Amino acid sequence: MLELSVIQNHKEEVIAGLKIKNHRNPEEDIDKVISLDQERRQTQQELDDTLSKANTIAKQIGMFMKEGKKDEAENAKQESAQLKATSTTLKEKQKELEEEVKSLLYTLPNVPHPSVPPGKGEEENQVIKTVNKEINLPANALPQWELIKKYNIIDFDLGVKITGAGFPVYKGKGARLQRALINFFLDEAQKAGYNEVIPPLLVNEQSGISTGQLPDKEGQMYHATEDNLYLIPTAEVPITNIYRDVIIKEDELPLKNAGYTPCFRREAGSWGAHVRGLNRLHQFDKVEIVQVQHPDKSYDALEEMSEYVQSLLKKLELPYRVLLLCGGDVSFTSALTFDMEVYSAAQDMWLEVSSVSNFETYQANRLKLRYKDKNNKSQLLHTLNGSALALPRIMAALLENNQTENGIIIPEILRPYTGFDIID
Repeated sequence: MLELSVIQNHKEEVIAGLKIKNHRNPEEDIDKVISLDQERRQTQQELDDTLSKANTIAKQIGMFMKEGKKDEAENAKQESAQLKATSTTLKEKQKELEEEVKSLLYTLPNVPHPSVPPGKGEEENQVIKTVNKEINLPANALPQWELIKKYNIIDFDLGVKITGAGFPVYKGKGARLQRALINFFLDEAQKAGYNEVIPPLLVNEQSGISTGQLPDKEGQMYHATEDNLYLIPTAEVPITNIYRDVIIKEDELPLKNAGYTPCFRREAGSWGAHVRGLNRLHQFDKVEIVQVQHPDKSYDALEEMSEYVQSLLKKLELPYRVLLLCGGDVSFTSALTFDMEVYSAAQDMWLEVSSVSNFETYQANRLKLRYKDKNNKSQLLHTLNGSALALPRIMAALLENNQTENGIIIPEILRPYTGFDIID
């Protein structure tokens, strides 16, 4: 959530940033936020004055009673009752204005970093790095959905029977490869200094609000309505909420956590050949890395996280590229995002496998996540996260890029985890 002080003190910069993100009517929304907050502060001042006057009159009533001035005491009591009624009205008005300001702030996306280029969508993202690897596919190379059938390692039809489309059943070497990737990613995260956590898979509404999934992505989340709980779309949500309403000591920074979870996304409206097989699922596995950082160090941390994700792709021997997302594609909550895409040779497609983002103070403001600076003043922290990595498309690329006439070769780095060298 944007800070009111930032909106008030840097109005034009905020409006310009919202335009980069293609937000509708930024001038109108920002003016409304400022106007409502001014009205809220005026109401607060009126309330403070009323309560102060009521306190003074309460003392006068006691004095009048001691002095036997019954008429004066009775008049003061009547005035006190009127002030009490006024203060009640002002408190209700103030609360309504606070909620109105907060509700409007929830609709405003984060302001993008100055380096974010303008653009309407993913076609205008900037490729800033490409790491190629020559892939020699056999003449009869198959896409991942055909390889899956050929080697009987994932069953989509069985998933449809049990649940529905987008909920695959991993079997045999497919299940073992999936588990191998999870363990490999977690071990690498531990080596990089991330503390492993296993969070809940359902979160309450406040957790969704605090990280920005609600109300922005409500339609994309599975909602257990009776308990008002949401299945997590990413481990970012529960892991980041560990630090909700927390004040961190400055010398404890940075805080680095990693967690493996299944993730659940409705992916409403996602159809077409580009979502076949493992390309897009309603349930998928992912290892997430999350950092809580000092504001002065968050962009160094973002670069470090990007390099870390790239190191995983290199170890898996996958060709990949790094994209700087444009204003129209960077997420609602992010200030700056780098996407990592792997090349899936048989499909001749680039597949997104990670987004690494800096949210600056946007999530921290909702979380009330702060630290004490050298002057013992509370300051908002910066939060960052990244996929390290999302498994379905990693597996899709591994299957396609490593297929041979005799089977699918397992990358050397994974063999201690799988216990086999080939899927045949």
